[in-house]
Amino acid sequence: MPLTILVVDDDLGTRLSISDYLELSGYSVITADDGQEALAMVEEYHPDLIVTDIVMPRMNGYELVRRVRQQPGFRLLPVILLTARTKTQERILGYQSGCDLYLPKPFELEELAAAIRNLLERAQIIQSEYRFSHQDNLGTSTPTKSLDSHHSQLTDIQKSQMLSELTPREQEVLELLTHGLSNAEMGQQLHLSPRTVEKYVSSLLRKTVTSNRAELVRFAIKHGLVE
Repeated sequence: MPLTILVVDDDLGTRLSISDYLELSGYSVITADDGQEALAMVEEYHPDLIVTDIVMPRMNGYELVRRVRQQPGFRLLPVILLTARTKTQERILGYQSGCDLYLPKPFELEELAAAIRNLLERAQIIQSEYRFSHQDNLGTSTPTKSLDSHHSQLTDIQKSQMLSELTPREQEVLELLTHGLSNAEMGQQLHLSPRTVEKYVSSLLRKTVTSNRAELVRFAIKHGLVE
């Protein structure tokens, strides 16, 4: 199921150009033309990330982020602020309100998409690690996902066999994934292109029978495939 992104901007042209580009990139997109409408949509649709303008009628972007952050369920929701305001004090206000990234206008849609991928990857890893640690703290072995029914426990022999199936480069990528690095960041450390890194990630997903990076990281940590 595609991840959902909420795009908030009172300018119809900007809203449409962003949403069209993100839909072509494989995301599910919902839109709002001011902060008040966006806040209601956050509560109804629980998006995976918000991209919002700052200057809007009824409720501006700063207030929207503050209101979202006041709700416990959305404290870790990634938020990107888009604005033509580029003064230092205004950027500080953006970060103080709780945004994750402040992207000045004009911007390239490709740059916005790269920032979205990075934030979503990190958010999934953080949420997965939180669920994993929370489950351990409760002392329960009840599976929270279908993944656990396929991989309830690995014996030492099975673990050794799986590690032997991973190439040295795949093991390096898996280790970096657990630290929340994006494809570009892993590529810089391993001297590989982001596209090549993505191929290694796809191979890891296939070998571990996991469906996304969050499940992959959770599986690797749970079964001791990373240090």
